[in-house]
Amino acid sequence: MPKTFHEIPRVRPATPLLDRAATPEQLRRLGEAELEELANELRQDLLFSVGQSGGHFGAGLGVIELTIALHYVYDTPDDRLVWDVGHQAYPHKILTGRRARMASLRQKDGLAAFPRRSESEYDTFGVGHSSTSISAALGMAIAARQKGEKRKSIAVIGDGALTAGMAFEALNHAPEVGADMLVVLNDNDMSISRNVGGLSNYLAKILSSRTYSSMREGSKKILSRLPGAWEIARRTEEYAKGMLVPGTLFEELGWNYIGPIDGHDLPTLIATLRNMRDLDGPQFLHVVTKKGKGFAPAEADPITWHAISKLEPVDAPAAPKKAAGPKYSNVFGQWLCDMAEADPRLTGITPAMKEGSDLVAFSERFPQRYFDVAIAEQHAVTLAAGMACEGLKPVVAIYSTFLQRAYDQLIHDVAVQNLDVLFAIDRAGLVGEDGPTHAGSFDLSYLRCIPGMLVMTPSDENEMRRMLTTGYQFEGPAAVRYPRGSGPNARIEPGLAPLEIGKALTRRQGTKVALLVFGVQLAEALQVGQTLDATVVDMRFVKPLDEALLRQLAASHELLVTIEENSIMGGAGSAVAEFLASEAIVMPILQLGLPDHYVEHAKPSEMLAECGLDEAGIEAAVRIRLAQLPH
Repeated sequence: MPKTFHEIPRVRPATPLLDRAATPEQLRRLGEAELEELANELRQDLLFSVGQSGGHFGAGLGVIELTIALHYVYDTPDDRLVWDVGHQAYPHKILTGRRARMASLRQKDGLAAFPRRSESEYDTFGVGHSSTSISAALGMAIAARQKGEKRKSIAVIGDGALTAGMAFEALNHAPEVGADMLVVLNDNDMSISRNVGGLSNYLAKILSSRTYSSMREGSKKILSRLPGAWEIARRTEEYAKGMLVPGTLFEELGWNYIGPIDGHDLPTLIATLRNMRDLDGPQFLHVVTKKGKGFAPAEADPITWHAISKLEPVDAPAAPKKAAGPKYSNVFGQWLCDMAEADPRLTGITPAMKEGSDLVAFSERFPQRYFDVAIAEQHAVTLAAGMACEGLKPVVAIYSTFLQRAYDQLIHDVAVQNLDVLFAIDRAGLVGEDGPTHAGSFDLSYLRCIPGMLVMTPSDENEMRRMLTTGYQFEGPAAVRYPRGSGPNARIEPGLAPLEIGKALTRRQGTKVALLVFGVQLAEALQVGQTLDATVVDMRFVKPLDEALLRQLAASHELLVTIEENSIMGGAGSAVAEFLASEAIVMPILQLGLPDHYVEHAKPSEMLAECGLDEAGIEAAVRIRLAQLPH
């Protein structure tokens, strides 16, 4: 049985077995009797390394035994192991030659938070979003067959990721092409079955064995010659398995379902995987694990311990405390409750981000109007469209990077029909240590091209609250995009007053240069404006633009500078340039934003500096362009 730890070690623990298993090849030299103690060492080492770096926590602890078993049984990296989401891949990183670099996890120039193909040959597929593993592993299995290679493909997917339609699309396709692959369902929330124990473990070993498979195939041949006998036998087997195991759905899709088994029982895991490795066709193994397994606080509270910050040294001086204002997500959560009190038509929808988007209070106060659709972004958007058709006023709380997964639904189901749906888009711009898969780099670009869309970018907390009301009252689709974390701690006005649509706000009057700010870089722009005596405008609206003000600024300034935490290509600056071109206004324009490459993980401040979106970067870019102007 796995040991249970109660504290995160501050000194690297002694791990004699793990020291001998730096790679899967070395791991496979260990005896099976040594693997349970190896799991204890790996779990303790993971506790230490995440304590040093911070990062995702509970998911990795829950797959210690599964990770060891997969690398022990399969010939990785020749056999392709695909991890879904990637939160659970830290033990995989430790066992695949990256243990010494785990302290650099999620830091600038360090290891990525998720599997990445450029980082290791053992990372067969880059991930960050959920529900992609089965499709990717199926593609690899088909490629192996086409090339005449005998390699295996394995997808490890969590039970939450199975709520996305993409996973079932792949599950439906694999039997159609007869793919030789394995899907491991890591059921870490008891959401599918509680049927775990000695009987089910025993059944798994029997049902996955070559002997059982051979007998089953032989019986098919004999019974197929007897009229009606095969159908009776087939149904008898199906009903018997259906009473004992919850795999009927997967069997009906064409998978050979095995399980559920205890995902922390290494001998059973290894025996079952060995049996299944030698079977042909699509195989499905259901394992039940406990998120945070082996660390008592995480087992008791897996949500709080989903991820942690790195431990500060015991003797470190206390960091000076600054006045803590609400996070942007907190402002949204409070506004949602206030608007729900004022309007009984309001409904709140989230794709499994209740805590992240701060819908906790709303879900408790208005449970009949709260809908968590799980990891199903496409469904979330079209669900909102259906509600809007019937006169409700849905608000979809969604991360920028996740809305990308429902782009067709945003256009086809909401915008084309001009439905009243408000999108509260969290985590816009650069999000820091999670890296490019989670950055909201493109939302202004992909939103502003949609006809009829209202697109707003708040510069502080109060502006955000008023924009939410503006979008809610707007007749048609509307979006408010806001960043992760806290703002400048602006005073939030009570009430639910909207803004005048398409109206920018001049925050400082200067000469020669006008800084047009779309979003939270306003504070930096005001400092640069003071230094350079520049006009500073809080543009507020990406669509529609304040065209009257743009004409006025173009006539009275020598240089327009657009600033946004979004891709320069197609973003708010492009909108300004397109407007000037449509008006035949020819003048210099400098567009500052995210470059045409993926910005790698680092602290948010480091990422902004790299992109030239901090105060120093903005000032330097403006000075360079001013020097290039004709005198």
